[in-house]
Amino acid sequence: MTAVRDPSASPLEPLVNPGRVGGLRDVFRRRYLLKLLVRKELRVRYQGSVIGLAWSYVRPAVRFLMYFFIIGLILGPRSLENRALHIFSGMIMVSFFTNALTAGTKSVVKNKSLVRKINLPREMFPVASILVSAYHMIPMYVIMFVGCLLTGWHPDLSSLLAGTMAAVIVLTWGLGVALLLSGLNVFYRDMQNVIDVVQTVITWTVPMIYPFSVIADRFRENHQVVYELYLSSPLCISVLLNDRAFWLPSVSNRDQAVRQELPSHLFERGLVMIVLGVVFVWLAQAVFARLEGRFAEKL
Repeated sequence: MTAVRDPSASPLEPLVNPGRVGGLRDVFRRRYLLKLLVRKELRVRYQGSVIGLAWSYVRPAVRFLMYFFIIGLILGPRSLENRALHIFSGMIMVSFFTNALTAGTKSVVKNKSLVRKINLPREMFPVASILVSAYHMIPMYVIMFVGCLLTGWHPDLSSLLAGTMAAVIVLTWGLGVALLLSGLNVFYRDMQNVIDVVQTVITWTVPMIYPFSVIADRFRENHQVVYELYLSSPLCISVLLNDRAFWLPSVSNRDQAVRQELPSHLFERGLVMIVLGVVFVWLAQAVFARLEGRFAEKL
């Protein structure tokens, strides 16, 4: 006997993927779960370590000293004033972004047991990786502030704005990259090898080890396309903004430093990168949402 449906009943709702909870919005609604995941990531990273979180200070300090002394010996008196701050301000941005690339790409695969067993927004894994990377920026900022105080740092409101914009750019683009690559890495496991190559390139495509004046002198007048292409990198703009926030207020001749070491319309470029970063996060979230329905199958 065939059942007859009551015409007065409400229409049937479309079937919804039970693993699809709510994307990024739901990640931040479930802050308690996110907090637990971040704590787990930190414990795993320093498990069995003698000095634990102190490595967060030791590693950047050693890297800073190596760059400072080796490059200082090579360049000698031709070095920039307060070159240590110039290198380290850029290193903060580069270190965060490279950590976000590595940890974000592996975040879903590394938590495959949770993906298969627990119904939670899968975006929580790349978001947690970004928060862990952001946590490790704190010791670097502490070292930076100490160096600034020792070199006669005199910040202004523009410095505060520049530092804030630099952090927002790398956080936004880092989140977008983590979402996109973590989803792709489930299907194409050689993504990690691609990231290793990208990390090698990144160090030399931002004005961290070398000053921006090297690029400006060679390309600004005669190779405008190359010059603008160089400045089209969000990481490059974030490094320059961080220089504006920390290095520039420590030098004696600021006007000359602005002309030589910072591009024109830096804040406008930074604002464009923030807007594009938000768009990129939206697109990366859309790609992640399309891919995550097959995560459990692939893992």
